[in-house]
Amino acid sequence: MSANGHLFTVGVDVGSSAVKTAILRMAADGGEEALALRTDRIRRRDLRKVIDEAYPLALSEAGIEPDQVAYVASTGEGELVGFRRGHFYGMTTHARGAVFLEPRTRAVLDVGALHARAMRIDPRSKVLVYRMTSQCASGSGQFLENVARYLGVSLGEVGGLSCSAQSPEQVSSICAVLAETDVINMVSRGIATADILKGIHQSMAGRYLKLLRAIGAAEEHVLITGGLAADAGLARAMRESAEQDGLGMTIETHPDSIYAGALGAALWGGFRHRVLERRSAAAGMEA
Repeated sequence: MSANGHLFTVGVDVGSSAVKTAILRMAADGGEEALALRTDRIRRRDLRKVIDEAYPLALSEAGIEPDQVAYVASTGEGELVGFRRGHFYGMTTHARGAVFLEPRTRAVLDVGALHARAMRIDPRSKVLVYRMTSQCASGSGQFLENVARYLGVSLGEVGGLSCSAQSPEQVSSICAVLAETDVINMVSRGIATADILKGIHQSMAGRYLKLLRAIGAAEEHVLITGGLAADAGLARAMRESAEQDGLGMTIETHPDSIYAGALGAALWGGFRHRVLERRSAAAGMEA
């Protein structure tokens, strides 16, 4: 389970659209290094099969064997991770993963496929307060994916197109169904795809900034995590909106932000493993 004082831990973040797996090497002196990070899209496949197939592939990428893993922790909808030793709540793992990626983080905006949540945290990644979007809000990854599909572009293209917009078209509907109707109307009026996407990003940014203000993060260092963390257009729209509103928050993403939940699960799994080891050693000494 360990080599030269190193501890290998795994975090499996099961979302509604993808399974993220993170493998960490944790040194005895506290150093932590990600050995493998992978995303496996579900795409209507059997979820348990996706999870079970992703795990050995991640181990292979990390260059370790299953018997070297000290702890496997799940997060998200992780009840189907049959090989897990423990489970951690999503807000807890995203907070810990965010601080691992950017130690200055004091607020996290986790934008997933079905909802978004904002958390204000302390330097040790403890969640102090949080807020979530309503289930019907047009501010989720699934909504943006639906719009992209209708517009005939991939999610990977959305950010770049949005950043190139010249005259963004406003989207006012809170309801995702009505917002998608707005998009259909825009297309029929000949509005450029880039301007439609920028308008959607601005609408989403407004909702997210409300969440961040509600948790008292108007002046904090914010890290975006979750599936939309890689969307450069969304991040830019949030920065622009924050500046227009006179907010002092710093809004960032990280190349590995989409893995924050899996990373946090692996980190908390390593912490729990060491606590259990210490307790076992103490009990052995008393015996």
